Amino acid sequence: MSDTQVTQLEEKVAHLMATVDDLSDVVAAQAKEIDVLTRRVRMLMQREAEREYDSESSIPLADQRPPHY
Repeated sequence: MSDTQVTQLEEKVAHLMATVDDLSDVVAAQAKEIDVLTRRVRMLMQREAEREYDSESSIPLADQRPPHY
C-alpha cells in the first residue's frame, strides 16, 4: 500500500470519526429531550387522571366506551 493510499484512508477515517462524534452528540441531545417530554406527558396524564377522579363522573373518561359502540 502506498503512502498516498494510507493518507487517503487516514483522511476517510478522520472524517468518519468526526461524523460519529457529531451523531453521538445529536443522539445524546435527543435522549435528553425525550426524557423531558416523557416526564411532561407523565405529569399531564397524572393531572388528567386526578381531574377525572375529582369530577362527579362515576366512570373515568379513559375507561368509557366511545359513543359509536
